[in-house]
Amino acid sequence: MSASGIAARLYRGEAGVDIVGRRKLWFTVAGIAIVIAIASMLVRGFTLGIEFEGGNQYNIPVKVGTLDEVEKAFGDAGVSVKTGQTVGDSQYIIKTELITDAARQTEIKDSVAKHFNIDAAQISDSAVSTSWGGQVTSKAALSLAIFLAAVLVYLIARFEWRMAVAAIASLLLDLVLTGGVYSLVGFEVTPSTVIGFLTILGFALYDVVVVFDKVQENTRGITGSSTSTYSEAANLAVNQTLMRSINTGLVALLPVGGLLFIGAGLLGAGTLKDLGLVLFIGMGVAVYSSIFFATPVLAELKSREPRLQQHANRVLNKRAAQAKEAAARAANPARDSDGVPIGGAAKSVERSELAGAAPRPGARPSARPGQGKRPRAGGRPGAGGRR
Repeated sequence: MSASGIAARLYRGEAGVDIVGRRKLWFTVAGIAIVIAIASMLVRGFTLGIEFEGGNQYNIPVKVGTLDEVEKAFGDAGVSVKTGQTVGDSQYIIKTELITDAARQTEIKDSVAKHFNIDAAQISDSAVSTSWGGQVTSKAALSLAIFLAAVLVYLIARFEWRMAVAAIASLLLDLVLTGGVYSLVGFEVTPSTVIGFLTILGFALYDVVVVFDKVQENTRGITGSSTSTYSEAANLAVNQTLMRSINTGLVALLPVGGLLFIGAGLLGAGTLKDLGLVLFIGMGVAVYSSIFFATPVLAELKSREPRLQQHANRVLNKRAAQAKEAAARAANPARDSDGVPIGGAAKSVERSELAGAAPRPGARPSARPGQGKRPRAGGRPGAGGRR
């Protein structure tokens, strides 16, 4: 079946996936993932770049040799190398521990230059203090707080407070899981990573708002009907936007994946790696949370509302009564005046049994009532023949 056919069936509810109905399963999965992420962040912590921990950065031309040889040369000079990466095809970037002594910095440069037999002027260096990273962190935290507050106000005005809470919970899940992946894998956290964290929140919010808009459309005036509960209408909304969410996620992940795997991996654009990593991981988590977390949280909150509880009970009681009535009709079908079940082949069979034995297959039908024998050839009906 084509993708368009699947999307059409999902929209009509003919091939619905029970996402909201299985929300306890998704909550369990999210809870386990959150516990693992938080445990990793507390135990392993993060691999912070020199922008946050402080350190020195050295730029060396790639003509001197391989990256491993350059890192070994710095180690032989008595300095601890934190990270090393290739930028394009022109230079290596080596990040080391913080060295504040100018004479020591010069000594390291001279030692590395002597090792590769190049001029020390070809090695550039810069130092970054921890105060700069602290400023970036504080400003990022302030930006995050302002963003979440603005989102909360907007969603309350646009939808309702329960939808706002569900959306904020989904955004926090994105941040925690993305941070957990960074901690588990050991990706370096840089200012680009912080910028990427703030970027994925906008993408995640967009997808959640699209789903919630459909939920609001499907559940408007639902208490006036007895055909579906709030959770069922919300689940239909998720299915109707499922293909859109998946397609949006794929379209967003393709260029980010190209930025990460081609730009940073194949072309060696190391400065793009930090941004590409957080975007790729964060957008992937956002697609999951918008489908399997945001709407189930909303349905759980709405199910605690008294009027929707009464409505759900009314819908379920009506279905139970209809099912009981259908079972009773199947067990005791209606009969006509002769005691024969009304409808279908059963009625014909029982009537034939009441009338007598069924005619033999292929036998000619009997004469119609009141019809006599056919007259002899040449004779008149009702008169005797001549001798």
